[in-house]
Amino acid sequence: MNIHEYQGKQLLKQYGVAVPEGKVAFSVDEAVEAAKSLGTPVTVVKAQIHAGGRGKAGGVKVAKSLDEVREYASQILGKVLVTHQTGPEGKEVKRLLIEQGCDIKKEYYIGLVVDRVTGRIVMMASEEGGTEIEEVAAHTPEKIFKEVIDPAVGLQVFQARKLAYAINIPNELVNKAAKFMLSLYAAFVDKDCSIAEINPLVVTGDGNVMALDAKLNFDSNALYRHKDVVELRDLEEEDEKEIQASKFDLSYIALDGNIGCMVNGAGLAMATMDIIKYYGGDPANFLDVGGGATKEKVTEAFKIILSDEKVKGIFVNIFGGIMKCDIIADGVISAAKELGLDRPLVVRLEGTNVELGKKMLNESGLNIVAADSMADGAQKIVALVK
Repeated sequence: MNIHEYQGKQLLKQYGVAVPEGKVAFSVDEAVEAAKSLGTPVTVVKAQIHAGGRGKAGGVKVAKSLDEVREYASQILGKVLVTHQTGPEGKEVKRLLIEQGCDIKKEYYIGLVVDRVTGRIVMMASEEGGTEIEEVAAHTPEKIFKEVIDPAVGLQVFQARKLAYAINIPNELVNKAAKFMLSLYAAFVDKDCSIAEINPLVVTGDGNVMALDAKLNFDSNALYRHKDVVELRDLEEEDEKEIQASKFDLSYIALDGNIGCMVNGAGLAMATMDIIKYYGGDPANFLDVGGGATKEKVTEAFKIILSDEKVKGIFVNIFGGIMKCDIIADGVISAAKELGLDRPLVVRLEGTNVELGKKMLNESGLNIVAADSMADGAQKIVALVK
């Protein structure tokens, strides 16, 4: 789950992470009032969407008067920002962060991620702040420094100081930078984050070390124990189909292709997408109905796939272990009849109650193409869609 920059800063502030003073605004008038209350000679007007690259897309403006605040707020609110993370469709700006300006001396990067190789949290740092970390990694990887954190003892002061020195934080501010890193780590662990990215971390003219931007992502599997984080969810920033899927505990992610996939098991779902690509097709989604799905759950999953106008055909690939093939068949038949299936459907069933499942599909009266294997099914749906 993602949250907005201003929400991330409010959360980090609770852990002692230094951030500029700022207020959220949902209208031009609110933006002007927020700027008045901050009372600083320079005010930054920042678009709030769940995507990076806002500055390059015209979503961040520096205002030197209230008139400029009004002008920039009018320009940005309602604008569709297209960045490298939004895709070509972009995202509409519906809220702004009005923030006090900073006397920036130098920009840095600090990030925390879970490293799947070591199974540990890693803190990354670079003096190339303000640049996408992917670009730094591609062109100047030697400028990224890392510290692997032992979960038994957490981030140590010497590790934080080592990173601060590595990225050339001024000597007199190393202790402040180290304290910043320790506070960021505490927030990351306490709130079950999957990513915490401060880009840029800035050193200011008056000797402060603060987060000028903040990106926090959270592990959805841990949200049940963070009601305060769940309250920060902005449904308008999420895909409607993904929201609907979450209500039925379905693992669904929308993609750009035209072949809808319904699979049980995350590994099989990814393999299914791979084999569709291998045979020249493009998957429209990742959808794992899980091992213990009910008829209602399967029906809802099928409805979500059919609600995507880009979908020109559907591939159902089920290996029935815990999940029984007849339950899948029942759900597919119910959804297809309820919604009026008008697109090619290829079904591959294997495992528990497979013969019963196939019999139900064959006797349903639906136009279903049976597949003997995953490869056979992928080839058939790709050919039908083309």
